[in-house]
Amino acid sequence: MADNKSSAYVEVPVACIILIGLFALQHYGTHRVGFLFAPVVLVWLLCISAIGLYNITHWNPHVYQALSPYYMYKFFRKTQRGGWMSLGGILLCITGSEAMFADLGHFSQLSIKIAFTFLVYPSLILAYMGQAAYLSQHHIIESDYRIGFYVSVPEKLRWPVLVIAILAAVVGSQAIITGTFSIIKQCSSLGCFPRVKIIHTSSKIHGQIYIPEINWLLMVLCLAVTVGFRDTRRMGNASGLAVITVMLVTTCLMSLVIVLCWQKSVFLAIGFVFFFGTIEALYFTASLTKFLEGAWVPIALAFIFLIIMCVWHYGTLKKYEFDVQNKVSINWLLSLGPSLGIVRVRGIGLVHTELVSGIPAIFSHFVTNLPAFHQVLVFLCIKSVPVPHVKPEERFLIGHIGPREYRLYRCIVRYGYRDVHKDDMEFEKDLVCSIAEFIQSESVAPGSVNEDLVKDDDKMTVVGTCSSHTEGVQMREDDADKIEAAGPSELKEIWSPPPVIKLRKRVRFIVPKSPEIDTGAREELQELMEAREAGIAYILGHSYVKAKQGSSLIKKLVINYGYEFLRRNSRLSTYALSVPHASTLEVGMIYHV
Repeated sequence: MADNKSSAYVEVPVACIILIGLFALQHYGTHRVGFLFAPVVLVWLLCISAIGLYNITHWNPHVYQALSPYYMYKFFRKTQRGGWMSLGGILLCITGSEAMFADLGHFSQLSIKIAFTFLVYPSLILAYMGQAAYLSQHHIIESDYRIGFYVSVPEKLRWPVLVIAILAAVVGSQAIITGTFSIIKQCSSLGCFPRVKIIHTSSKIHGQIYIPEINWLLMVLCLAVTVGFRDTRRMGNASGLAVITVMLVTTCLMSLVIVLCWQKSVFLAIGFVFFFGTIEALYFTASLTKFLEGAWVPIALAFIFLIIMCVWHYGTLKKYEFDVQNKVSINWLLSLGPSLGIVRVRGIGLVHTELVSGIPAIFSHFVTNLPAFHQVLVFLCIKSVPVPHVKPEERFLIGHIGPREYRLYRCIVRYGYRDVHKDDMEFEKDLVCSIAEFIQSESVAPGSVNEDLVKDDDKMTVVGTCSSHTEGVQMREDDADKIEAAGPSELKEIWSPPPVIKLRKRVRFIVPKSPEIDTGAREELQELMEAREAGIAYILGHSYVKAKQGSSLIKKLVINYGYEFLRRNSRLSTYALSVPHASTLEVGMIYHV
């Protein structure tokens, strides 16, 4: 007993050190060490199959008869309740192979079938048959080793096999961690999980990501379970219940795939669930008998994450419904006239929004409570697309909102997950220059836009950055005391500020000589030029969701406390982290849902 306690004092710290090292290396990306995974798993499978084959030939060559289902029937008939309860431990025989394929989305179906049929399954069968052959000749084990696998390993090979086993466990853990990152990313994209920081560690493989918050949370949970249990038996009970629960849920969901996706008969789906679900239900009920012996951990964690996902999804859904119901219509905007019913001051206002069409409710809230707005308004939407890089000539999508004299634009900026966001000065220059290019292109090829404006403002034009259209409109910013006379192809300044105001920079647009642009577009460019000289203001809208009066107590707890707590502690949008604070205006609005 003293030896077991002393070994626990060594095993637990070593396991904790391995876990900390594993999670600390995650930010480097799987692709940097992924080339080691296949050799480690291959060596491990060949190792256990060779040891199993040795034990079969050396101790009991007739053990192959155990493959017959008849012996399974005899086992349950003889042991009855004891045999049923042993299923919880037998389940651990498949958890290792299940962990190896936790990252199924990165492999083709054919490769998985070939690997499992010709390598994984035969290796596992040989390994477990070898253990059975050894134990059949050694009913009483007088050894410090209490795990059947290491007892059956020849003593001279135990330490090398232990090293390979640790490496294989690290590979299996890496697959679980990577799979967790992928699941969290998908849930966040579907609005079922709070926003987290997602870092793409590879510019070639889209699925290789790193989420710092989830990584460190997993590390803390793993260390807590390791230090708290200090026993592989209870860890095995927790792992076994988690695995069989996933398998049972997958079987139930597979029945929906059979009916809805494959368009097969309902009776086929019921037969599928009955056949496989019955077998899995036996293992599931057997694992539940170990609930108080460690199996409660995955149930408790699943319940906590289920509450978080349900609260976040419910709050996000109510917020989206409020946005859709209160979205400003284009008819309301047209009824205000070119001045929008307020004073238009000099400058450009960038209104950040997540809507790619329509006008957000935060805009009507702003113009209702403030008497002035900028002479040029740009509804800016920044989107991340699932490609490594977006070409500069495809960076911006720009369109008018309302007639040209309203000076309202919608701009969708697209970034790849490996694109580096420019600083605010470069971004402002690219944005203004792209709007100018859009104005010039609209004047050259005008369309029948006025009829469509009342219906919708979906007409967008792809416009690149300044560097991508060298033959188009160019913008130059010069110091006010160094301005030279504009050339014949440049737009002349006709506005001059009062003497008491001194501008640091003057802006000029250089447009190509041919084709000629019309007078309206020239005036639009000139007003954009004046607005750029006056400066750019970033307007961020923050919405706060509150349960409306008369709501039930549960809804008030979920919205006012649960969702609000998650919103405050989740990541902000990408654009909110990169805007200059000196020229940022935040507008808050309460959504009563």
